[in-house]
Amino acid sequence: MQLSRYCKAYPDPGDPQGLILFSTKNAAIIRIPKSSLGNISRLEGDRKLLKNWGFLIEDPGKEKIDMLGFIDELNRLNRTLSIKLVMCLDCNLACRYCFEGTRKGRHYMTKETADDFVEFVRKRIASRPKIKELQVTFYGGEPLMSKQLILRISSRLKRLARSPGIPFSFYLITNGTLLTKETVKEMKRLGLKEAYVSIDGPQDNHDITRPYKSGRGSFGRIICNIHDVCGMIEVQTGGNFTKENYKRFPELLGYLTAEGLLPSKVAVRGFFPVTAESADFALPDFHEGIASIDEPWLFDASVYLREEILKRGCRLEPVGPGVCMMEHRNNILVNYDGSICKCPGLIGRKEYVIGDIWSGTGDYRASHNLDNWKNDECLDCAYLPLCFGGCRYMKLVRDGNMDGVDCRKAYFDATLEAFVNQDMKYGLVRK
Repeated sequence: MQLSRYCKAYPDPGDPQGLILFSTKNAAIIRIPKSSLGNISRLEGDRKLLKNWGFLIEDPGKEKIDMLGFIDELNRLNRTLSIKLVMCLDCNLACRYCFEGTRKGRHYMTKETADDFVEFVRKRIASRPKIKELQVTFYGGEPLMSKQLILRISSRLKRLARSPGIPFSFYLITNGTLLTKETVKEMKRLGLKEAYVSIDGPQDNHDITRPYKSGRGSFGRIICNIHDVCGMIEVQTGGNFTKENYKRFPELLGYLTAEGLLPSKVAVRGFFPVTAESADFALPDFHEGIASIDEPWLFDASVYLREEILKRGCRLEPVGPGVCMMEHRNNILVNYDGSICKCPGLIGRKEYVIGDIWSGTGDYRASHNLDNWKNDECLDCAYLPLCFGGCRYMKLVRDGNMDGVDCRKAYFDATLEAFVNQDMKYGLVRK
């Protein structure tokens, strides 16, 4: 037997003679003596356990073949139909970096399209008997500007799911300004489970980056709403940073802690770099977004902000395998006009529309380059299970196409050891 190619070994900070092994394939972490790494036979008593955890393999060729089928197996096992539903491309804020950019406007889903969407979901579930759960995430623009239509859709979906006995829940990705107690009370009885609210650092920074259209700051209203609803539904928050402001985000964590919101009442999903947009959609006065994660400042920011979140008692997802929604067969995005695509970044890009709610979806494997990672270089890379070809949207913005891969080797070379040590330090375990 030999070590899996999807395994990284790092010095054990608690033992100069020890190593930490991390399986990128299943996120398992173990400690072993350094002397054992070059002589697996010394681990004879633990070999069965190490094999079960994915550290030891018998046949490297079979491991590569198994990895080729990893996503297919994931899709085979997935029983959840997950849909992002764009209610509108209008918003009451004027975020200076909004990636929807020039696509925004008074574009709203109609009642007719909403009713046709419900029928689309009914047919989708009927044609896929393995579906055992329905999840819808209302998205925008600001989805709560279409509050009445959300109530209409969720009410009908709840009734629809009752007949085959499929659990139904829905989620909001919202700027938080309209997330009032009254709204949450109405929606909770229809299946609202969670709201994700973006907050961009401390108040002065947030109010610059996410003001109302009038120019007035939105921070105070958002915090007030979070206080009102965090006991009614799950509330998650995060924010979007740039090279210039990421070091200020711990101030937000300190403020939320002082307000009694962290770590018990509100979850922190993480902080994320603002992504650039291609020239045809980008806002003309913003130039600070990234088109690649292969930037040294971002390596530092990722580790720094993750540590700041964890040390305040907040829980984050442990580092581990991650698959883009483009690869998930049962994950789609339905735009306000009924068109269907595979990623929020593809809204408005007609060449990447894969169908609509009236005619269904077509084969998008070639157009979205889903097999971009099925090459020897990627298959031999220890980071493949964390990456699977990287972000096709970022590749599209950067290069104008999805050809090839968005390689993340430099990023993981610089950050993964720190992430693994953080997971061990704070007891994060992938379930």
